[in-house]
Amino acid sequence: MRTVISLLAVGLLTACSTTSPRETMQRDVDQATAIVERFQAIPEQSIPPSVIKASRGLAIMTVTKGGFIVSGRGGSGVVIARLPGGGWSGPSAIGTGGAGFGFQAGVEITEFVIVLNTPAAVDAFAKGGNVTLGGNLSVAAGPIGRSAEGSVAVGAAMYSYSRSQGLFAGVSLEGTVIGTRDELNRDYYGSNVTSTDILTGRVRPPAGAQRLISLLSKY
Repeated sequence: MRTVISLLAVGLLTACSTTSPRETMQRDVDQATAIVERFQAIPEQSIPPSVIKASRGLAIMTVTKGGFIVSGRGGSGVVIARLPGGGWSGPSAIGTGGAGFGFQAGVEITEFVIVLNTPAAVDAFAKGGNVTLGGNLSVAAGPIGRSAEGSVAVGAAMYSYSRSQGLFAGVSLEGTVIGTRDELNRDYYGSNVTSTDILTGRVRPPAGAQRLISLLSKY
């Protein structure tokens, strides 16, 4: 069952939207691709390539700050997993909202990349429902920049990064709740798929996801 936080996220993101669920999902996939490109544009302030190469998956989101529900924050994005053969799964839709992200006071839009370092971190998203960052799955601000490349060692189940108004940083997202958006997945894939089906590679990624997959295949 979804929590109130997940429902608030969906409401914030869709209340004024006239686009179809499939178009909404494609927009999030395209935005995820652009976020990864922007995060890697400045090597000195980027996610070290070795972190992505060693990852088991990525959760990529855009969070918008508003002022009309609860804390007035909601976000959407996708999670994508590395498959046993080294390729990447299709994207699965995720959303967040309500309390949390307190560090971004005054920020309107923030982009996040959460690096999933362990199989357990991917499994948490593959099970559907809600994932609470922290607790059994530790989340920490990730190492930054090319200078960290040679000394990176996995110290948490997840690393988190943010980019807002051109400023890039590793951040802590302890306690943040992220929910699976099953209705978007069903529309995007054209069948009653689950997040497990998607993230384990049981279903073929739609053509609209190929640009994101090709970009991540470089790592």
